[in-house]
Amino acid sequence: MSLDRVFDILVIGGGINGTGIALDAAGRGLDVALAEQGDLAGKTSWVSSKMIHGGLRYLEHYEFRLVREALAEREVLQAKAPHLIQPLRLLLPHTAQARPAWMIRLGLFLYDHLSRRRSLPGCETIDLNLHQAGAVLAPTIKRAFAYSDCKVDDSRLVIANAMGAQKLGAQILPRHQVVHAQRIYGQWQATLRNAETGETSNIRANVLVNAAGPGAEMFLNSAVPNSSKNRVRLVKGSHIVIPKIYDGPEAFILQNTDDRVVFVIPFEEIFSLIGTTDINVNSESEGAEITPEETEYLCQAVNAYMRKPIGADDVVWSFAGARPLFDDGKSDPAAVTRDYVIELNAPDGTAPLLSIFGGKITTYRRLAEAALAKLAPYLPTKGRPWTAAASLPGGDIENMDVAAFLTTLEHDFPGIAPHLLAPLASRHGTQVREVLGDAKVTADLGRHFGAGLTAREVDYMLNNEWALSADDVLWRRSKSGLRMNENEQRVLAEFIVGQSRDAA
Repeated sequence: MSLDRVFDILVIGGGINGTGIALDAAGRGLDVALAEQGDLAGKTSWVSSKMIHGGLRYLEHYEFRLVREALAEREVLQAKAPHLIQPLRLLLPHTAQARPAWMIRLGLFLYDHLSRRRSLPGCETIDLNLHQAGAVLAPTIKRAFAYSDCKVDDSRLVIANAMGAQKLGAQILPRHQVVHAQRIYGQWQATLRNAETGETSNIRANVLVNAAGPGAEMFLNSAVPNSSKNRVRLVKGSHIVIPKIYDGPEAFILQNTDDRVVFVIPFEEIFSLIGTTDINVNSESEGAEITPEETEYLCQAVNAYMRKPIGADDVVWSFAGARPLFDDGKSDPAAVTRDYVIELNAPDGTAPLLSIFGGKITTYRRLAEAALAKLAPYLPTKGRPWTAAASLPGGDIENMDVAAFLTTLEHDFPGIAPHLLAPLASRHGTQVREVLGDAKVTADLGRHFGAGLTAREVDYMLNNEWALSADDVLWRRSKSGLRMNENEQRVLAEFIVGQSRDAA
């Protein structure tokens, strides 16, 4: 890896916005480097609600532009990575204490018509006496409204964008912290510290993109003295995972008494994902762990609707993170805009610094296009927007039919157990053939650590997806940690240490 040349763009931040910008820029023929101080998707981008959605509740806050853009992106993103993004039908049970039915119908009408739908079905009213969801909801709830969005493997979406950028020539540098950046002779010079070795190196770029998420404002203030403003508001979102409480394919969106909504989403086949909270925090560390009060809040929200109550003892996993929202001055964290703001700093023709504030995973691709449009006067004239019609690595599945793709894999690899092929296909899409390589039978995949995770796939993650630790593999490259016991996780960690030692 050579950092001696001058890059067109240095992107700081390896979350969904940073990797999306790196991919778009690399595809336009620009020379790109991306530096991330930790693991890719290691912060906000992997603690989302795992949804690609227009944001039905944002309509109440008159966020029509954001909702329109997000609605249009659902099917665009699904076509780019159908193995990672699938349609999701949501049921909104209606009670007398909830928003009035006319308001919900109006919101759903707008949701269906603000942007053109091609494949996702529209909204409808459900008689719960005739629907299987009626068996798990409280008997007093007789009606629900149904509409469509999508669910996503958020961390793997980040990895796919990073892999795509690398294939187009970008230098992807996880575990490289930008400890200093300054303008020198019309360029940016940044000092990077390797988190593994402690070594430092310098990198030069004509443009610096600050996509550091929760740290975006702090980095801006360090790189551009006297630029301090309150641009970022950290809002903690926490989720819990429990054994699934509903056998149907739909998710629930539950209206809570505080006017917020809580999602109950099918997750990893045998679980339900429940979230999220909205709590103002002052730092990333403050937002990193769920509190007992948040767990109780989420359980109570669910128990107001379900026949069978849940409690803290049902929780098998939880996660939390600080979402870096653009601070629009609203006191209620649930009402703070989820839209993005792009700020350019290039006084008197100096080397530009572009900072990203806010945003949501659904609109990351459009954000990348907007960022590059703003930077166009400072970059070589190369390429046009291209990502809307291009598959992400692994996403070129014929007719977006993941089930048919899996059937083809089972036919082509008859000696490999189907229960191992299925998670491989869902994680890697068409790149599963690269993962399998010359494997003919199950034994060729090496040790089975549990939950469908084999040595061959772990090696692929280490060698091709920048994984370095057991956590990288168990929670971001997969969610296998949900189904593996402590001993299985320990054995995996020892294997990874051994592979790293052998590689060194």
